[in-house]
Amino acid sequence: MTIYVSDAVHSEVEFQVKHMMVSKVKGSFEEFNFEVETDNLETFEDATVKAEIETASINTGNADRDGHLKSGDFFDAENNPQITFTSNQVEKSGDTVKVTGDVTIAGVTKEKTFELTYNGKGISPMGGQEVHGFEASFTINREEFGLTWNAQLETGGVLVSRDVKVQLELQFSEKQ
Repeated sequence: MTIYVSDAVHSEVEFQVKHMMVSKVKGSFEEFNFEVETDNLETFEDATVKAEIETASINTGNADRDGHLKSGDFFDAENNPQITFTSNQVEKSGDTVKVTGDVTIAGVTKEKTFELTYNGKGISPMGGQEVHGFEASFTINREEFGLTWNAQLETGGVLVSRDVKVQLELQFSEKQ
């Protein structure tokens, strides 16, 4: 089996949530590692997928908001330094890969299925290594993972939406 790792320079983990039910706040995690173990990344045959995202690396462009997200009201980054994923089933159909596995956020683990789209492969001009691209978009209900902090608005609704939209752009190459 070959291990492929995400290239942090050419990969992104981004998210967005509704704020006050009228606008969107976007952010990203700056430190993460995705790893796929398989004999063939194009076919994903017998693949195992693992991911680790450093919660303290959250970046929304606002230090006060980032501090609140790292606190016990949300990720509790001091006690839960990572969001993790470990696959237990992988199914490929065309350019789509369904990956089912255990997601752990803030100490709560739930089984989830995500669909990755294979964007193809190329040869990097920086060293000639073969690279593979994948992307995924999905929504997570943060309350399922105990991230329930919120504030009711006088006009109705809540300060922070329950649903978090996640966008992954991942470029993999063989682990050196």
